[in-house]
Amino acid sequence: MKNIIVGTAGHIDHGKTALVKALTGIDADRLEEEKRRGITIDLGFAHLQLTPSLRLGFVDVPGHERFIKNMLAGVGGIDLLLFVVAADESIKPQTREHFDICRLLGIRRGIIALTKRDLVDEDILGLVRLEVEELVAGSFLEGAPIVPVSSVTGAGLDDLRRELASVAAGAGEKNAAGYFRLPIDRVFSVKGFGTVATGTLISGSVAKEQEVEVHPAGRRLRVRGVQVHGGTAGRALAGQRTAVNLADIEPGDLTRGDVLSEPGRFHAVKQIDCRLDLLASAKPLKHRAPVHFHSGTAEIEAEVRLLEGASPMRPGSSAYVRLILRQAALLLPGDGFIIRMFSPVVTIGGGVVVDTGGRRYRKGEDVRARLETLYAAPAAARIALLVREAAFGMGVADLVARTGMGEREIAAAAAEVPLATVAQPQPWYVDRAWMQAERERIVRTVREFHQKTPLLPGMARQELRGGAPVFLWDLLLAETKEIVAEGELVRLRGHKLVLKEDEEAARGKIERAFEETGLAVPAMAEVLAKAGVEAARARSLLQILLREKRLVRISDDLVFHQTAIARLRELLARHKGERFRVPEFKEWTGISRKYAIPLLEFLDRERITRREGDERVVL
Repeated sequence: MKNIIVGTAGHIDHGKTALVKALTGIDADRLEEEKRRGITIDLGFAHLQLTPSLRLGFVDVPGHERFIKNMLAGVGGIDLLLFVVAADESIKPQTREHFDICRLLGIRRGIIALTKRDLVDEDILGLVRLEVEELVAGSFLEGAPIVPVSSVTGAGLDDLRRELASVAAGAGEKNAAGYFRLPIDRVFSVKGFGTVATGTLISGSVAKEQEVEVHPAGRRLRVRGVQVHGGTAGRALAGQRTAVNLADIEPGDLTRGDVLSEPGRFHAVKQIDCRLDLLASAKPLKHRAPVHFHSGTAEIEAEVRLLEGASPMRPGSSAYVRLILRQAALLLPGDGFIIRMFSPVVTIGGGVVVDTGGRRYRKGEDVRARLETLYAAPAAARIALLVREAAFGMGVADLVARTGMGEREIAAAAAEVPLATVAQPQPWYVDRAWMQAERERIVRTVREFHQKTPLLPGMARQELRGGAPVFLWDLLLAETKEIVAEGELVRLRGHKLVLKEDEEAARGKIERAFEETGLAVPAMAEVLAKAGVEAARARSLLQILLREKRLVRISDDLVFHQTAIARLRELLARHKGERFRVPEFKEWTGISRKYAIPLLEFLDRERITRREGDERVVL
């Protein structure tokens, strides 16, 4: 079944609520004050099963200028506009403002209803029709059906239903296969059930017992029950008026403007880059101007940052701007918004969210070109841009959060551009040009390292990697044929250690100094000082002997020749199973306590001996 949300718009007392009731039989005025005063103050809802395969959900919005913010909370999720103009009054101030709002939000389809036709003659009706046609000329409502109706006599209602069915047939449905998002427009408590939140489901679906996350708070909740258009349902789909019964939360902890979504999928943001259209009726918009920001059901104070120069934005123009929100909100590229002045509080513009990444623009950067790509380019170009901008590429989860696109859509887009896909639990996308440049950097850096430190076998892996993720770094090394990774070291494949004549002599001198002294070895610094080469090269030669296992380091200060350690192992093998203390060990080896204690600790680590209190056992 196709679900289409129809939103009313028009001036106060032009018959919006009466028309919805005449079409559906449902009185959308739910508040006692609304019934007493005869005006719609807050959002009202109704539904109509127009055909067996088409169900319309009506969002009846207030027309009074004092309640425009309530109107904005309802109009954001609509698919089709029912634009209401009373035949006895024609176009009024809120008629124009509602029309501007719907146009700025990018609504694409609509029907115009000339209500109260029973109060005027045909000549007046014709004049009103002409005035309305003039108002909507050049807009999405140009050429839309204009249907005179009377909610009192019922005249024209059948014609209106037919036009609703015809226009709704061409309207696209919201994406039920997308990620779940439900902007909350009402919160209340039901005795015996607890907290209930309602809204128009703009994407995805939600089912009973599902876990959801409320933004911007980030709190996770369980859905105890679901209703669609007032009836119990197992699951609600995009495009349906939805109520969810939420467990473990009080009504006061939720508010209009909060958004329910899949847990962990998205995050609320406080900076958004946007495409903004300024109304011709607005004043020039200055840098850092304060505004009221409306998107979905949220109303937030914000500040405008002009991104295309410091000159004020001219009325009737379009530009890319950054909006700094006072409170965080869940927003995605493609979401529509409206901005209103602080004083007087009137609508001055609106547009669409382009990017939520909060990028810091560098001086001289072509901001317009970047945002134009994210706003108007095909999905492949947008994905490629975001991946290129990331230091080490982006995972699919981050791309979903930045774009709102599905994983399959992202994969298809990535396949059209020069991006590499790294297989992880989830795909990771990297720019191929970056990977080639990084492989060249690795080879160049390691070559320079060998030139500066020829006595070292390779460069530390961690030093070379920088901040790249380990899985990406391993792939880069594996694909760089000129490089060999050995443990924690990285070297050029053709690199070989070749000692100069004085270095060969010094290495032999260092080794003999330890070999000839047995277990009573000299101080390391003393041996290196007498090696016959400068200190840096002497230390490198010592490292070579340690890597070759000619020497054995047992502590920071003590190094022994491998033959001395081998003889010590043979000595202890003759005492296998015996218990001994430090004095016996000193007697067996003929060394002082200075060497005995570090050696015994080394033997414990090598599991040649085991300490038990003041004694040790030869294993």
